[in-house]
Amino acid sequence: METLLKPFPSPLLSIPTPNMYSFKHNSTFPNPTKQKDSRKFHYRNKSSTHFCSFLDLAPTSKPESLDVNISWVDTDLDGAEFDVIIIGTGPAGLRLAEQVSKYGIKVCCVDPSPLSMWPNNYGVWVDEFEKLGLEDCLDHKWPVSCVHISDHKTKYLDRPYGRVSRKKLKLKLLNSCVENRVKFYKAKVLKVKHEEFESSIVCDDGRKISGSLIVDASGYASDFIEYDKPRNHGYQVAHGILAEVDNHPFDLDKMMLMDWRDSHLGNEPYLRVKNTKEPTFLYAMPFDRNLVFLEETSLVSRPMLSYMEVKRRMVARLRHLGIKVRSVLEEEKCVITMGGPLPRIPQNVMAIGGTSGIVHPSSGYMVARSMALAPVLAEAIVESLGSTRMIRGSQLYHRVWNGLWPSDRRRVRECYCFGMETLLKLDLEGARRLFDAFFDVDPKYWHGFLSSRLSVKELAVLSLYLFGHASNLARLDIVTKCTVPLVKLLGNLAIESL
Repeated sequence: METLLKPFPSPLLSIPTPNMYSFKHNSTFPNPTKQKDSRKFHYRNKSSTHFCSFLDLAPTSKPESLDVNISWVDTDLDGAEFDVIIIGTGPAGLRLAEQVSKYGIKVCCVDPSPLSMWPNNYGVWVDEFEKLGLEDCLDHKWPVSCVHISDHKTKYLDRPYGRVSRKKLKLKLLNSCVENRVKFYKAKVLKVKHEEFESSIVCDDGRKISGSLIVDASGYASDFIEYDKPRNHGYQVAHGILAEVDNHPFDLDKMMLMDWRDSHLGNEPYLRVKNTKEPTFLYAMPFDRNLVFLEETSLVSRPMLSYMEVKRRMVARLRHLGIKVRSVLEEEKCVITMGGPLPRIPQNVMAIGGTSGIVHPSSGYMVARSMALAPVLAEAIVESLGSTRMIRGSQLYHRVWNGLWPSDRRRVRECYCFGMETLLKLDLEGARRLFDAFFDVDPKYWHGFLSSRLSVKELAVLSLYLFGHASNLARLDIVTKCTVPLVKLLGNLAIESL
C-alpha cells in the first residue's frame, strides 16, 4: 500500500518475500494536472469482447538515471576505509546516509546503480511528510480518501493523502549526501566480513571496503541479516499500473484507499469464491480524467496469494468498472513481507528499511516510517562513533540495534503483528466488518495505528473500542478466530518485558 518496497518470477507493486525484490518498469512519473471534476460514474457491465486486457500492453516508460554529480570512491586507493558503509541506495539507505553524514561521520553508499530511479510508487499520509519536512517531495495530494466497505457502504476519511515524487525525494536526499561529503561506489556487495573492531565488504569487482559499521539497506532479499526464529511472514501481493484510460469512475478529489466491493466478480464464480476466502481490494490514485494509478492488492496472506490470481481479479474489476486502458505507462509487480520475527538483536550488521522489520505488519506501509526512523538510528550511530567516544565492535552493535528497536518499540510491533495475524484469519465479510468498525473510531487512533505512532496502552484502548463498538458478527470473529494470536501476543509481550 505504500505503494507501502519489494525478483519475483515475474515483476510486482510494493511487497516482497524473503528472497524477492519488488520491481517495475518505469521512469519519471508524469506530472498530471489536477482537474476540478467530481462527476460521479456508476459501475458499468461490459462484454469482455469490447476490452483489450491491459495485461497485453507493455509499459511505455523507460528506466531513467538521475543527473547528479555525486562523489565516487577513488578506485586508485586500495582498501578504502569509512566509519559507516551503507549497502543500498533506496529511500531508507539514502535517508540514513544523509542523517549520519551531517555530523561529520565518513559514509560510503554501495549500490549497483546509485543514480537509477526507484521503481515503486509510494503513497503516504500528507501529515506524516509534513512533520518530516518532506512535503515538497509530494507531487499530488488528495484532500479526502475513501473506503468502499461494500456496494452499500462507503467511508470518507478526512485525512489528506499524497503520492511521493520519487524523483524529488531522491534528488533531495542525494544532494544532501553530496553536501555532507558522502562517497558512492557502484557495485554489488557479495560478502560481509567481520573482525573484532572492524568490518568490511567484498564487491563483485573484487574491491574491499572497510568500515566500523556495515548497514544493510538493500531490501528484503538480503542474505546479510540473521534471524534466530523462523521467518513466518505474511505477504502483501499487488499488481499496479499507471494507465492512460478513456475514462474512469473515480472522483478526482478523492483517493481510493480500499475498495472491498466484489460485484465485479458476479459473472466469475470461481474468482468470487476465491475472493470470498482470500479477499483483494482496489487501490486507486486518480490524477485526471485520463490518467490513473490502479492497483489490485491482497492486504496480507500466508501462504502468499497467487500473483496470477491477483491479476485475474484486476482484469475482472476494470472490465466491470468500464475502464478501458489505452496504454500502460508504468507497471508494478510487488510482494512485501509483513510481520514475522525481528532480526537477531544485536548482530554484526545493522539494518534499515525492509530487512530491519520496520514494515508495518498490518498495512505494509514503510517509506514514511523509514524517513522518520533513520534520524533515530543516526543518533545512535553518532553517539557511538562521533566525537572521541569511538565505540567499536560488540558495544557498537548493541547500541545501534537497541537504538532502532528499544523494548517499548518492540512491544508495539508485537501488537501490530497481532493485527496482521487477525487479518490473516478473516474472509471478505470479516475484513469488511473490521474496517467498518476501524474507520469509525476516533481519528486519533486510526491515524496513529496506520502511522505506527500508538503506544501499547493506546493500542489496548483501540482494541477495546473496536470490540465494544463492532457488530456482533465482528465480535464473534474476534472471539473464535483470534484466540491463538492473542495468547501468542500476550506471551511475546511478557518476554519483551523481562
